[in-house]
Amino acid sequence: MKYALLIYQTEKDWAEADEDQRRQAYEAHGRFAALLKERGADRGGEELALTDTATTIRSGGLLTDGPYAETAEQLGGFYLVEARDLDEALEFGRALAALGDIVEVRPVVAYE
Repeated sequence: MKYALLIYQTEKDWAEADEDQRRQAYEAHGRFAALLKERGADRGGEELALTDTATTIRSGGLLTDGPYAETAEQLGGFYLVEARDLDEALEFGRALAALGDIVEVRPVVAYE
């Protein structure tokens, strides 16, 4: 079953990170991605641009700048994984959260 591992972070911290902090974060995510590949669970993922680049479209076609919700943490990226069950997906989520961010594990709906 596919699961999305949604990564939430305090965007200000990332925006203000220096080159060394970013390098360390990318290296840590590289190790996490390698773990997923080793386990045959990697189905993709991406870093998202900062929320000030977002445009939200509301019903009726109203466009607003910025993210849908104003929150303390913002969605910064995601991994799509294949896991045998929720327990394995949570195992991946815990490993990802150990990198210092908040991780939401959510099943992906499979359409026939």
